[in-house]
Amino acid sequence: MKIWVDADACPVVVRDILFRASERTGVEVTLVANQFIRTPASPKVTMLQVMSGFDVADNEIVRRAEPGDMVITSDIPLADEVITKGAHALSSRGELFTKGNIKSRLNIRDFMDTMRSSGVQTGGPAPMSQADRQQFANHLDKWLMQWQRAQK
Repeated sequence: MKIWVDADACPVVVRDILFRASERTGVEVTLVANQFIRTPASPKVTMLQVMSGFDVADNEIVRRAEPGDMVITSDIPLADEVITKGAHALSSRGELFTKGNIKSRLNIRDFMDTMRSSGVQTGGPAPMSQADRQQFANHLDKWLMQWQRAQK
């Protein structure tokens, strides 16, 4: 199992948590982005730079993700696609996307997109809080414990 990161919009603090987790557990982490992102000198952490373009990085993650893998993304349609393939999806704010909640999250996302396109100012997301970081780390640790058990 691997961790795939939709890295173009992934906060640095989340990438740092992932790098430390990889160093601690040996799980492979691959950042996928349209631009180069510096990674630590580790055989378990790689950077995959893809061509620029709409959803190019997302499509590459969907193509490569396998059942059981973890995908770090705040992109709801990407999360939906990888969950359909049997992978797990976790937002950088620590929201675990599941088969049980992804369709409602997709509906909310589409509704908000419709509101924005009709001229309603919806505002952006709140700054990432310490609680968000902790929730992300907790969900990641839970998945990593399951991954380590599967390795034995």
